[in-house]
Parts: sequence; structure tokens; C-alpha cells
Amino acid sequence: MSDREPDSITLQDVQDARKRLDGIVPRTPLIRLDDGGAGELYLKLENLQPIRSFKVRGAANAISMLDDGSLQAGVYTASAGNMAQGVAWNARRLGVRCTAVVPQGAPHSKLEAIQRLGAETIALPYDDWWNVLVEHRYAPLEPASFIHPVSDVDVMAGNGTIGLEILEDLPDVNTVLVPFGGGGLSCGIATAKASVRRCAYSGARWRRRRPSPPHLPRAARCRFRALLRSWTASAARLCCLRCGRPRHDCSRGHWS
Repeated sequence: MSDREPDSITLQDVQDARKRLDGIVPRTPLIRLDDGGAGELYLKLENLQPIRSFKVRGAANAISMLDDGSLQAGVYTASAGNMAQGVAWNARRLGVRCTAVVPQGAPHSKLEAIQRLGAETIALPYDDWWNVLVEHRYAPLEPASFIHPVSDVDVMAGNGTIGLEILEDLPDVNTVLVPFGGGGLSCGIATAKASVRRCAYSGARWRRRRPSPPHLPRAARCRFRALLRSWTASAARLCCLRCGRPRHDCSRGHWS
């Protein structure tokens, strides 16, 4: 994974990521949702990706940054969901060994999807699995390269290619609503926003079905500034997993 701090991501990183992903990850369509009167609302169909998720973008870009020696040692991530499938899909494409560290109790359907892509899975108690995210490593799998599902410049830059495509397909877009979980997608798309002067970004976060671990409040948080349509600043604070490292602001320089 990249040793850069997440707040160092630039528009150039996203543009370089798009070049790497060309011919690997398909460009998805932006279609207008016609529901009889909701105004102009468009959907970016990332469900048409090979794993039915945008995660394939960040995983592809991060793995493409590894040299031959690192690839020979393999790759791994900490995820029981789409990021694990994204890393596994790209590893299979390159003939690279892949392992997904998953929390015990992960749905069998998710594990089977990861394994169908050729990856191995290692199940850990939840707190131990969470610690892999905090420490950015799982020693038993080293020297394989760890692909962090959220807090990695290369992953965020790959995700940000979605923003570039939106801006090209809909140049006069004024608001982008981004699903918000760990913040890797939001940071990437917010960075792509730097190629235009005025565009608002807002995060939509879902409730967690199980409580966060007791030490989650000590994890560093990002502060995002979301603009209202009238370009009035709204001090919307959204939580971005940074896994115990110093506070940073992924949106710095990318939010008006």
C-alpha cells in the first residue's frame, strides 16, 4: 500500500489512475432516472462492474502500483465484502496470490464469492480483524502487500475516476451524492472535483447493523464540508476511518 498520508491525494493521482485502469476496468454509464417529476437525477451504474461494485477500481489501481517482486509475494486485504472481491478479481487477472482477512461470522455468500475469484480467506475474531485495519498489516501474511480497503491514496485515486467520468458525461453537474462508509470513495470523488470550480458533494451514510467496537471513537476522523445547492457552506461532519493514525482532512483543498 502507499506510504503517503491520505490527505496528500491530488487530482493528478486520480488522472494517473484513470490511465492505469484503461482497458482493465470498464467505464460505466451515467443514466437519467425518470420517475415522473424528481428533477434531473442521474445514476452512475457501478453495479455493472465485473464484481458489481466500484471497489474494483481502487483495488486495480493499488495493485498496479506494485513492482514485480511485490506481486510475486502476493497481496491481501481486510474485508469480507466488495473490497475483498475487488482485490481478488485483480489478483486473479494478474496471476497473483491473494488472501482476504475476514471477521468471524462473515456471511457465507460473501466468503464464497471471494473464494470463487481464487482468493483464500482467513477468519479472525472481530477485534483482531479490526486491528488489521488499525495497524495496516497482518504479520502472518507478510511479505505480501496489504491493500487497505479505505485509507490508501492509490485506492482513493482509483475510486476517484468515477468523479472524472461523471464530470465528463455531465459537465454542468452541481451536486454529487456519494455513499459514505469508510470515506475512500468520498475522498476520491472529492479530489476529482478539483477539475471544476463549482460542484457540491454530500455523503450519505447508512446505520451500522452492529455496534462499532469500543475503541472506534478514538479513530481519527475526517471533516468534510458539503456545499448546499445555493453554494452556501454547510458544516457537515462525516466520519472517515483512519484507523488510529493522526487526524487528517482528506477533503482539504477539494471542498470549496
